[in-house]
Amino acid sequence: MNKIKLIIQREYLTRVRKKSFLLTTFLVPLFFIGMYVGVILLTKKSFDETHAYVYIVDETQEVMEKLNSSKNVTYIKENLDLTTQINSRAKEDDKMSILHIPKDFYATEKVDFLSHEKPSLSIEAEIKDTLNSIIKDKKYETYGITKDVRRSIKSNVSIQSKEIKDGGTTEESNTEVAMAISLALSILVYISLFLYGSQVMRGIIEEKSSRIIEVIISSVKPFQLMMGKIVGIGLVGLTQFALWIIVSIFLITVVGSSLVSQEEFTSHVMESQGQKMNASEPMSFNGETFSEVFQLLQSVNFTEIIVCFFIFFLGGYLIYSALFAAVGSAVDSETEASQFTMPITMPLLLTYALSFGVLINNPHGAVATWLSFIPFTSPIAMLVRIPFGVPTWQIVVSALLLIIGFIVTTWIAARIYRVGILMYGKKASYKELIKWFKYKS
Repeated sequence: MNKIKLIIQREYLTRVRKKSFLLTTFLVPLFFIGMYVGVILLTKKSFDETHAYVYIVDETQEVMEKLNSSKNVTYIKENLDLTTQINSRAKEDDKMSILHIPKDFYATEKVDFLSHEKPSLSIEAEIKDTLNSIIKDKKYETYGITKDVRRSIKSNVSIQSKEIKDGGTTEESNTEVAMAISLALSILVYISLFLYGSQVMRGIIEEKSSRIIEVIISSVKPFQLMMGKIVGIGLVGLTQFALWIIVSIFLITVVGSSLVSQEEFTSHVMESQGQKMNASEPMSFNGETFSEVFQLLQSVNFTEIIVCFFIFFLGGYLIYSALFAAVGSAVDSETEASQFTMPITMPLLLTYALSFGVLINNPHGAVATWLSFIPFTSPIAMLVRIPFGVPTWQIVVSALLLIIGFIVTTWIAARIYRVGILMYGKKASYKELIKWFKYKS
């Protein structure tokens, strides 16, 4: 046991002290948060730079009076014909455009938009919406429907999702939030298991090819060496995740309160959509107030998600790293390892692919439930289901089966590892792996 501890300590400290580990740990959260802030700032800037000046050539002499300028579009109304307008604007700034409204506009519902370059989609969409509103108003007048009547028949249904808990109580829930968290966990676990599992395999291949393994094996048993490497690198992964969470929370707190205010960003979004901000109304973003969004985030049990993430990540890592260790012991280079890594990672890959459709669309269905109980698929399947609410007994059973799966997988991998680690020059095959497994100590 002391030898395993020494190997764990050596594997852990060697990797944690590397500059690459420190850079990855602190730069990854900074990169993603910086990207998020950059998107907000660039979006804000794009709202400011997409303003268009549109000259109106209205042959109906009616539509022009109904076009009102907005934050993104300024309508310039001049009584000039199309040819004169084009000639007079030929040397104007690129942001100058011409909107030609023909006489049969109400019949054909078509207009021409002339500009020096391809116009912004948001500008085109705003002009199109404005013209559609003008046509609707015209049709309403034809049918004798007044504005007061139109306002009275408008509706805006709001669905407030609530989840029924034990004892008949209800709790607010949101499927979109659960889906976002599920997909994020699916991607994170899938990448992490491959990343840290391949580190185990790569480390074994390097030691085996350099013949250092022969010296190590003279002092420790193959099983002790394998377990030390698996646990040591696993602890490196857990350390990195813990630091990512701490650094991310700190950066989000600092950046969120200093760089971009929610009010300013929301104002730009709302105005770009042609919506007017009312000081007496609560500020909204895409139809939901920030307070509502905050309440939805509060309804998510992040403690359960984080605890289950560490449990199922660690369990999945132990299973797959044991298999990666067996593969590393059976080959002499990473090129040869591809024929063995693909079959053992297929269950993980299949679950990852299903998480984007089947699992999030029906997280309580038979497929999702059974996948969350199978040790080779549960690290992803169960984490995808947890944000949607999973009975405690299913989480416990899945975790126990994952532990049993790790024990069995490690026993099988250890029997292959003890023989393969000392094999050189001979290309391994599945038939050879079976022979190694059957060898008696």
